[in-house]
Amino acid sequence: MTAPISVEITVNGTVRRAFVEPRTTLVDFLRDHLALTGTHVGCEHGICGACSVLLDGAPVRACCLFAAQVDGMSVTTVEGLAPARGELSKLQDAFLESHALQCGYCTPGMLIACTDLLARNPQPSEEEIRDAIGGNLCRCTGYQQIVDAVKLASGQEEAAHG
Repeated sequence: MTAPISVEITVNGTVRRAFVEPRTTLVDFLRDHLALTGTHVGCEHGICGACSVLLDGAPVRACCLFAAQVDGMSVTTVEGLAPARGELSKLQDAFLESHALQCGYCTPGMLIACTDLLARNPQPSEEEIRDAIGGNLCRCTGYQQIVDAVKLASGQEEAAHG
């Protein structure tokens, strides 16, 4: 049995220290050690995008990284996207308004991908939005509501009330 190792990761702006097994994935660290269950475990192979987080500002699959690999780095989870507890970011609110979170399983990964897109490109085209979310699987929305939400959050579309 391998001895636990110490990791120090800044998660959503707070430095978190823990002893973990070397084989502990980042997604398991977030969910099991920190009780941040917004990051979902989907395929566990990096294909579905449900476990996406921002690592030093760039989107990554948390199921494909070990917690030890991100020692000393900064992670933003879906919980860290909101401006304050009980509030929604502009993008999260747009997802709500556009009905872009039907079952909700893909939503955290989609929000991470779209947050990254809007940080790089505040006025993306529909093609750029679809490209940005193309690595995330959604079985409920058909992706159109997610595209609409990004357009709404970027000020390119009015809220669809229906």
